[in-house]
Amino acid sequence: MSSINQTTIEGFWLKGVSDVPELKVVIFIMILLIYLISLAGNLTILLLVCFDLHLHTPMYFFLSNLSIINISSSTTALHKIFVIFATENHMVSTSTCMTQLYIFCSLTSNELSILASMSIDRYVAICRPLHYHAVMSWKLCCLLASCSWGFGFMEVLPTVLLISRFTCYISKEIDHYLCDILPLREITCSDTSVLDLYILLLGNMNIFVSLLLTITSYIFIIACILRIRSSAGRRKAFYTCSSHIMVVVIFYSSIVLQYTVTVSGGNMGSNKIFSLFNTAIVPMMNPLIYTLKNKDVKSALKQKFKLCGKKW
Repeated sequence: MSSINQTTIEGFWLKGVSDVPELKVVIFIMILLIYLISLAGNLTILLLVCFDLHLHTPMYFFLSNLSIINISSSTTALHKIFVIFATENHMVSTSTCMTQLYIFCSLTSNELSILASMSIDRYVAICRPLHYHAVMSWKLCCLLASCSWGFGFMEVLPTVLLISRFTCYISKEIDHYLCDILPLREITCSDTSVLDLYILLLGNMNIFVSLLLTITSYIFIIACILRIRSSAGRRKAFYTCSSHIMVVVIFYSSIVLQYTVTVSGGNMGSNKIFSLFNTAIVPMMNPLIYTLKNKDVKSALKQKFKLCGKKW
């Protein structure tokens, strides 16, 4: 690609996951299958929470929010892979690129906040069980969810506005399958000091706050579980939050690997691998973890299957 140094740029050329012809079909089929499994799993969680009265609790309210985020995030991030394979059109307009960047980063920020809200819910359920329904009222749940969504979309806006003001690029080619902060930052020759400063001071605030809330909640949860005298009681208490712990560990690990490896000297190839894990594998794993490890969800699924069997 030829060098570009102009005030405006019409669009970018997304390289995609791989430019090796022999791998394109295999990669496309794998990503499509993962996406369809993720879509089916998260839609199942959403439908179960909506139609099963036993799941109308704060925990499953936040889980349904997480499913919406997973569906939206994976669709936003992966759709261009499907477009490239079907049409061979790698081009994306500047406005579309900035829109994808804004939605994807906002949803990631939303997921951090929702996971933190879920950790607060688990803290109240285990450490304050007698006050659970009084504390985790629907008013508080709706407030936490609204703040999570609102803050996520507001926090990312300055970052996207700063990137959209870049006027100089060394290449139109983005070595990625989506418009993300690091790939765009890598190809610009504009001054990125303001962007870097904002991300350092404020852009990562939600990550630190959400992680701090989650860690603090689980410190109290673990301390509370250890005070339970019976081993059966400890196992039961730990089981109620084990799914959430697994989801939190997987999500934060993928975020850290995706961004820190590249910043510390890794190339965009490694960033794409970790990004694929974050945008495809993680949304697929979340409903599987909650389905396989949650008795309420498994019970609701069995009841629905029984009802379907009787109708047929």
